[in-house]
Amino acid sequence: MPWNPDQYNKFRAERAAPFFDLLALVDVRPELKVVDLGCGTGELTRQLADQLPGSDVLGLDRSREMLSKSVAFVRPGLRFEQGQIEELQGQWDLIFSNAALQWLDHHETRIPAFWNHLNPGGQLVVQMPANHDHPSHLLARELAEGEPFRAFFPEGGRKPPVLPVEDYAEMLYDLGAVQITALMKVYPHVLEDASSIVEWVKGTLLVPYLERLPAEYGSQFLSLYTQQLSRQLPQKPVFYGFKRILFAATRP
Repeated sequence: MPWNPDQYNKFRAERAAPFFDLLALVDVRPELKVVDLGCGTGELTRQLADQLPGSDVLGLDRSREMLSKSVAFVRPGLRFEQGQIEELQGQWDLIFSNAALQWLDHHETRIPAFWNHLNPGGQLVVQMPANHDHPSHLLARELAEGEPFRAFFPEGGRKPPVLPVEDYAEMLYDLGAVQITALMKVYPHVLEDASSIVEWVKGTLLVPYLERLPAEYGSQFLSLYTQQLSRQLPQKPVFYGFKRILFAATRP
């Protein structure tokens, strides 16, 4: 199951809200060299670029399907490339990432690696979901580790790599960062019922699970996931509180 931009955009406004909070942490200066790690469809990257006059902005994402939508947002000073964000090269004045680094493991080494790609005076600005202890996330891991799916996940369900927010603040301090901001925010979403949460996570959380499963098993996984989540969250409407970590810091 590849990334599906149409599925992802079913909750477009809700997914965009953290971006604007993250954008508010950017030190806006002209003529920056900027990379957006995990730019997705590019729509929000365009809004980032439009806030940075005269800047050269690159949107980088590994998903060909998501990047297919980015053509509509290309303009002078803004381009998009397919690539692995963990293989970032070059030096940058702003490394920006909205809801992407949660897919990378080993943040203890990843964050310092990105930091080393900043120019003096450059800024690292990151937002990541931190909802891994919510029933919607725990259930996916539980199913992957049980029958009949465990054969496709010999290492078990994916372990969340996101650290406590204070760890990022301390890590940035140890790197010599200044102007450190690190916070967790709960984004309240009121959805029709648990099946709406399923539609939400089909665009993100469940993608790496379903892409590992043959079609027959994928359908079974999704059916069991929907049934069990509906039993756990029977409310109508249902409150889906979504935690996210945001941090920003400047390299002296």
